[in-house]
Formats: sequence, structure tokens, C-alpha cells
Amino acid sequence: MATSTYLSNPGVQVNSVSLTDQCTAATVTNMAEALESTAFGSTSRVFVAGLYNQEITLDLYMSYAATETYATLAALVGTTTTVKVSNTVAGLTTPSATEPCFTLTGAYLEALPVINATMGELSTISITFKGGVLTTAVS
Repeated sequence: MATSTYLSNPGVQVNSVSLTDQCTAATVTNMAEALESTAFGSTSRVFVAGLYNQEITLDLYMSYAATETYATLAALVGTTTTVKVSNTVAGLTTPSATEPCFTLTGAYLEALPVINATMGELSTISITFKGGVLTTAVS
């Protein structure tokens, strides 16, 4: 079976601001809600696609410097924005078949942990952008 391996060093942009240097993990999930359409006489459950429900989850170092994590995200809580993720930084501006750019437009940020501190560790947060329209650019 053929496989593809790449070194995971994604590029991340939130509201047109690069947070690549603060990001440690990025997950893009494309999901269609399952609606049951099983009818009388069926012997197995049957499902059809309902509304799409996209999510982008980012794990970030918390930085309070200008144009970094907190300054970029604080005003976005309770609003919608655009989030871009690619498996490489180059894919954000020049996507290709091997460096696709996933863009979530109208992504809603419900919550932002403002402090997550543990003695002797770097402060990190995990945020999830929900909803919106997911597009994939490959050229």
C-alpha cells in the first residue's frame, strides 16, 4: 500500500495574522452530521448527510506580546473570522496538491483561555473554531 509522509510543520493564519511561530498542533476536521433515514421494514440503520460542521483546533503557546496569541485572539471571542491551515507555511500563500491550504471562513471562536499556567512549564492553550465553510485550495 502506498503511503505519504511529510514532516509536520504547518502554517497557521487567524484573521490574516500568522500564528505559525506559536502553534504546536493543528487539526482540521470536516464532518457531516449523520441524520437517520431508516424506514419501516429496514433491517439495518441508514444515514444521510445533514449539515456540515467543520472545526479547526489549534494548540498554541500563550504570548501576550503585540500581534501574538492573546492580542490576535482576544477580540475574536464571540465573533466569526477566517482561519487558514496548511501542512507547510508555503502552502498558505501558494497551495499545491502536496501543500493544500484549508480555509475556514465564518469560523466562530466560542472561548479563549486567557491564563493556563503551571509552575515550570510554558503556558499553552487549546482553542477550537467551529462552523463556517471549509474550502481546500490545491493550486
